[in-house]
Amino acid sequence: MTNKRTQILEDASALINGAREAAYGPPFENFERIAAGWRVILKTDVTPSQVALCLAWLKTARLVNSPAHQDSFVDMAAYAALAGELAEC
Repeated sequence: MTNKRTQILEDASALINGAREAAYGPPFENFERIAAGWRVILKTDVTPSQVALCLAWLKTARLVNSPAHQDSFVDMAAYAALAGELAEC
């Protein structure tokens, strides 16, 4: 039987290496597209890895209100993995 933490990480991996990448494109390209829009709105530089960190924070903020919402934990783990990858770009 898989424990909860392993299941969250496996679900996050399946999302970012499958359905989400197929739907939105490679992570760097997708997060660069988001960063470009945020640069205009925020009038400051924004990197793709910062986008991933901000989206992970969004999931954290949502979990404060709904701590049992498992999809937010999966998404948060996925964004953290992407931020770690994009930090090297």
